[in-house]
Amino acid sequence: MKHLKILLILLVVPYFGNSQTATCWPTFRGNQSLQGRTDAQIPNSLKLLWTFKTEDLIKSSAVTCGNNIFIGSNDGYLYSLNSKGELNWKFNAGTSIEAPPLFLDNTVYFGSLEGILFALNAGTGDVKWQYTTDGQISGSAGWVYASDKKTKRIITGSYDFFMHCVDAKTGKVAWKYEADNYINGAPATDGNIAVFGGCDGFLHMVSVTDGISKDKIDIGTYIASSAALENNLAFFGNYDGGFYCADMTSKTIKWKYTGAGPFLGSPAVSGNKVIIGSQDRNVYCFDKTTGKVLWKFKSLNKVESSPVITGNRVVIGSNDGNLYILDISSGKKIWSYEIGSPVISTPAIINNMIIVGAGDGRVYAFGVK
Repeated sequence: MKHLKILLILLVVPYFGNSQTATCWPTFRGNQSLQGRTDAQIPNSLKLLWTFKTEDLIKSSAVTCGNNIFIGSNDGYLYSLNSKGELNWKFNAGTSIEAPPLFLDNTVYFGSLEGILFALNAGTGDVKWQYTTDGQISGSAGWVYASDKKTKRIITGSYDFFMHCVDAKTGKVAWKYEADNYINGAPATDGNIAVFGGCDGFLHMVSVTDGISKDKIDIGTYIASSAALENNLAFFGNYDGGFYCADMTSKTIKWKYTGAGPFLGSPAVSGNKVIIGSQDRNVYCFDKTTGKVLWKFKSLNKVESSPVITGNRVVIGSNDGNLYILDISSGKKIWSYEIGSPVISTPAIINNMIIVGAGDGRVYAFGVK
C-alpha cells in the first residue's frame, strides 16, 4: 500500500507543477517568456470534440494542465472544465474576466475588470486569497522567483498604472512599479527582468526581485499587447501598426516594421520566425533577425487573437469567426473551422487538442475523434 501511495503521488505531481509540456499549457502564451510555442503535436485536420456554453462572450484565453481546463468569461465566472468539456466548478468573480488565467502549483491566478487579482484552489475553486488594485486587470498574470530563488511571486499589470508583484501563497505585496498610464498586457520575464508595455508608449524593463526600473524604451504610442522574449531580444507591436525587435542589453531598437494595422495580439517566436496578427486582417511572419516580411496571410476580418506555433504549423483565430491552421513556411492555410463568431481568445494547445473561446460565449475543443 505504501508503494502504491508513492506511485499515485508521482503520477499526480506533474499536473500540479508550472512547466509547459506537451500536456500542459499553463499560461496564455505557454511559458514565462510569452513565446507562444509548444512541442505538442496536432494533426493537419481536426474534428470538433465538444463545446461548453457560458453566459456571455469570451475574451479570456484558456489554460490547461492534466485533465483540467480553466477559462474566464465576460459573464463574470472563472470556469474549470474537464477534458471532456464537463463542468468541474465555476467561481463568481463579480464582474467580467477578460484576463487569461495562470495555472501554477495547483492554483489558478486571474484578474477581473474590477481590478481584483484572485488565487483559487485549482481542484475546488475555493479562494486562497485576493488582492485589490485600483484599476481593471486586462492582461494575464505572470510568475517569478524572489531573490532567494525559492519563493514564488505573481506579477500583474493594472489600469491603475502599476505593475503589482505579490507573494504567490499569501497575496501580500512585494513591490509595485509605476508606469505613466494603463498597463494592458501581460509581463514577459526571463527570470531577471519583467518586460511590458502600456498606454504610456514605453517598453518597460523592471527587476523582478525589487521592482526597480532597469530602463525603458520610448516607442511613441501605446502598446496594447504583450512582448515575447527570446535571449536578449523582445518582440512586440504597437497601436500605430509598428512591429519592433528591441535589444534589451543595449536598450535599442534592432529593427522595426511599419505600415500594418494596430497590433492587439501578442507575437509567437520559433526558429527564425516571429508571427503576429493585426487589425488590418493580416497574419504577419517576420524574419527574426532582419524584420523582413516572409509571408502574410489575409483573413476576412481583424486579427486580435495571438498565434501559437506548434512544429511547422501556426494556429490563430480571427474576428472573421474562423480558427485557422497555417503552414509556418509559406503561410498557406492547412485547415480552418468556421465558428461563426469572433475569436479573440488565444488557443491553448496540448497533444492532439486545441481549446479556444469565442464571442458566442462558447469554449471549443478540437482534436481527433
